[in-house]
Parts: sequence; C-alpha cells; structure tokens
Amino acid sequence: MKGVFMKRNGVVRQVGSSLATPAARPALAVALTLGLLGTGQAAEPLQEGGNALRNGTIGYVLTNRYWSIYETEGGKTECPNGFNDGPREQFKKLYDDGKKHTLIEAQLKREGEQWHPTEGPESFAFKEAGGKIAYGVNLDGKVGPEDFDSPEGDKGIDNQMQRAIGCIGGYRTGGPNYHFENLFMQSYNDTRIVLELTGVDDLVNDDDVTVNTYRGSDTLLQDATGEGFIPGGTQRIDLRWGKDYVFKLKGKIVDGVLTTEPIDRIEFPWGSTFNTTGFQVFRGMQLKMKLTQEGTEGFIAGFVDVNAFRHHLNTHWSTHHQSYGQLSSPSLYKAMHRLADGYPDPKTGENTAISAAVKVKFIQVFVKHPTEERVTKN
Repeated sequence: MKGVFMKRNGVVRQVGSSLATPAARPALAVALTLGLLGTGQAAEPLQEGGNALRNGTIGYVLTNRYWSIYETEGGKTECPNGFNDGPREQFKKLYDDGKKHTLIEAQLKREGEQWHPTEGPESFAFKEAGGKIAYGVNLDGKVGPEDFDSPEGDKGIDNQMQRAIGCIGGYRTGGPNYHFENLFMQSYNDTRIVLELTGVDDLVNDDDVTVNTYRGSDTLLQDATGEGFIPGGTQRIDLRWGKDYVFKLKGKIVDGVLTTEPIDRIEFPWGSTFNTTGFQVFRGMQLKMKLTQEGTEGFIAGFVDVNAFRHHLNTHWSTHHQSYGQLSSPSLYKAMHRLADGYPDPKTGENTAISAAVKVKFIQVFVKHPTEERVTKN
C-alpha cells in the first residue's frame, strides 16, 4: 500500500503518500495521536535539536555523583593490603574474645562512637589508599609531597578523601554507597542540584560567566531504558525550603571547559537513602566541567567539612546498611580527621576539612523560577 488511509465517519480516505516516508513517520504519529489529520487543522512538524542556550542562559540538573576514587583492577595499586573491615568484622575483633560483655560495654559503646567519636587510635589498623594518581583539582595552586597526579598528568591534585575512602568497598564502583546514593538521589525530588549559567555568550569560550546553584523540585526526565536521562526537561526552583542552597559563582569557559573561582563556603543538597534529606558542606569549592548543549560532566572539588560529612553519613546510613559495604563510620571519621588538610580551627589549629573531588554528571534542563508572589506566600 503506497498511501496512508484513515477512516473518518465511516468513510475511508487516502492521506497523501508523502507521509508514509520514513522521515515523515514521527510527524504522522503525532498527527494521528492528536487527531489533526482530516480536520482542516495543520499539523506542524516537531522541531528537534534546538538551541538550549537562550538569552545567555542555560540550566543543568544533577543526574549522577560519585566520590572520586582512581581505581585499578582489584585495587592492586591503591589497596595492596586489601580492603577495610566493616562494622560486623570490627565488632567481632573487639568483643569476640571469650569474655562476657554487657550491652553497654559492647554494642552501645560502639554505636555511641558514631555520634561521639574519639580521635584516639583503634586496636586495628585502617587501610589508607595509596598510589600516585587521583581525580580532582589543584585546590591550593601548589605541588606538595601528599598531592597526586591526575590521569591526564596534571600535577598537584588535592584529594585526600581518596586516601580515606579508597579502600572501603562501599565507595568503590558497584559498591552500595556508589550505587544506592545515586539510585535514591535520582528517585526523590528534594535532592536536585541545579546549575544555571547566565551571561553566557558562547559555550566554548567565554571569559566571564555566572553560575547560580539551586535546589530543583521536579523529577528527572528518563530515557526509554529507564536507566539514562535526556535533556530538555524542566526544573522548578525551590526558593522556600531550598533557599540555603542558593549561591552565586563567577567563572569562565575555555575550550568548552567551565571552571569557577573558589567559594569559601557552600552547601549542596545531598539526600541519599529512602528520601532522607541532608546536605554536604564544601569549603574553597570549585567546579571544573565540560559543557555541551545536552549536558555537562566533571568535578565538584573542594574541602569537605569533616563533621558535616560524619553527620550526613550517620543520619543516612544505619550501621546495618553501612555493613553492606564494609564501611565503619568511627574508623572513617578518624581517618578523615587524621588526613584533613584544610581550614584549620582558629582555636586548636587542627584542620577541619579534607580535600576531595566528586565526579558529577548533569543533564540540560530549562529552569523555571517561582514568581515573587509564590515565594512570599505562607
């Protein structure tokens, strides 16, 4: 059959055969769905590949985030002594000694150390990640003995967090923290990090752009597989409950790569398991991301507040769930405190934050700001 036929009011009529060509079939499907053919209404073709940069503005929403670890097969380079024990293995080493221990002396004591951690050494060694390579950014502009090289060969990469979490199974590729933090982050709306770039003349080279950070309110637009995301969705900005996440950064774009100037302190929404809400605190944070019309990916790099990280971990992951990935909160806190390399406490002189890099992916969205009336309404 060379033409396309439609039945209307009991009469079969032929619709122009040009609609049967492969190029025209998407438009035909839309027309059939809307019932426009044969009604005297013109069905305009859908436009694809439009310019997402409008009036110097483009938006992106977070779809993936991972605490960056440079991994080799089986951890042979960074974890030559193996991986760390989790809460259950540690508990056995501490209290399975043939003696009788009360609930207070054993389980409650160990649980209490999550919320009231000590800084003293434990009776078993914590395995820090080694190696010479790490993802991230040179945060202090220096090249020191503790710094890494990037996979591309850049010197002075600051990522002490890799030493702390690199040999914890939960944070490695396929581990529960690696997997489930993204699964739940993608599923619930109050975890949306939205970036809106303004003052953009060109997504390839522009020496002066502004990056605004927000929390979005809408679901992500999934592709047909249900595992990926597609550009072109909408994110309504939450300026009521999400006002603590509104920040403005200055940056530039060189050869398609956005870099921002350090900001002294910033909070990002960081929900995790089962619609739990929370945030992470970064000091001296910078963005370094490759921009396109469809999305952006790269790094959130900066110094992570150690106490805020511990609080987030314990309010989002119970000891039972931490055990899935051999993640011991008391041990990790001690390691992060020991490895902290930034923002010393003015009274004690001890560093309060640890250098880190979070590998992130964003998809392009159209940002919808609330009206002033809606913002102020109770």
